[in-house]
Amino acid sequence: MSRTTVAVALGSGGARGYAHIGVLQVLAEHDYEIVAIAGSSMGALIAGLHAAGRLDQYTSWVQGLNQLDVMRLMDVSLSAPGVIHAAKILDKVREILGEVHIEDLPIPFTAVATDLTSGRPKWFQKGPVDTAIRASIAIPGVITPYVHNGRVLVDGGILDPVPIAPLAAAGADLIIGVDLGADTGGIDAEVGDTHTPTVPGAIEAIRQAASPILDRDFVRSIVDRFAGDPGANDADTVDADTIDAEADSSARRHPETESRVITSPSDDSAVRKLSRFTVMDRSLDIMQEALARYQLAAFPPDLLIEVPRTAIRSLDFHRAGEMIDLGRTLTERALDDLQTRRW
Repeated sequence: MSRTTVAVALGSGGARGYAHIGVLQVLAEHDYEIVAIAGSSMGALIAGLHAAGRLDQYTSWVQGLNQLDVMRLMDVSLSAPGVIHAAKILDKVREILGEVHIEDLPIPFTAVATDLTSGRPKWFQKGPVDTAIRASIAIPGVITPYVHNGRVLVDGGILDPVPIAPLAAAGADLIIGVDLGADTGGIDAEVGDTHTPTVPGAIEAIRQAASPILDRDFVRSIVDRFAGDPGANDADTVDADTIDAEADSSARRHPETESRVITSPSDDSAVRKLSRFTVMDRSLDIMQEALARYQLAAFPPDLLIEVPRTAIRSLDFHRAGEMIDLGRTLTERALDDLQTRRW
């Protein structure tokens, strides 16, 4: 019997994208033949490495990274239109990939980016693999945009969180989509306690290594992402009292608009403080969740693997091992369900 052919769309979702590695491992173990692969953002990174036959080397590298290693790789910027340059990360990816072009890959590969100039998706189906990956991973406000042929390109997940469309002409027996922003209820409870305890002394080491710039609010918000309490000690926060004060001030300056000013109860002690980075990150998640639901309803894959957005946070890049394991578990379940439906 011939092998079952599949085309795979790997979605965007930051560090949750490590789950894609587990997905691809299980597909190989079950003898599925991948005849086309597409990805947005982190999905593009994993898809490109797989298409080039270099995913094993990358997997070995990321599984050895701790919190301090990740902070050193982030290449924090104080002035660029993105906190992270990502140059050090891409240098390592280039080292693993070598000089390879998309058109020379043994598996057809598409990386999806978003063109800020035209407001449309940009499909990379030729040219250097590392260029396609760099354009696709540029999370707005986090990783600096990539300028390519006069176009400003950012994260492909902005317009295409799970890129099914590039696979339509693959002629595969099955199209598989992997959604990293799923709101999956029951599974959330299972993965909610998977957080790896902070490496002893790691956060203190980070603060000492980065002490010259840690007094900058937006840099501190990045460090707090790894400290386990995002925004709790961030001077750049939003809370109910701040909203009330700003609203009162606005009303005094513009009394004609007073009736339209909405304030939150100042005595609501349940209001949590959130850093601006956290607000931006969650806003992107919500937008991509809604867009993914719409696109998957219009172009449903034959098999959808849903990774809960609550599994880990978008910048928890030191937690590769547990996300790979989660990707494997969810894929095994999905394949079992597929077999059940077929019979």
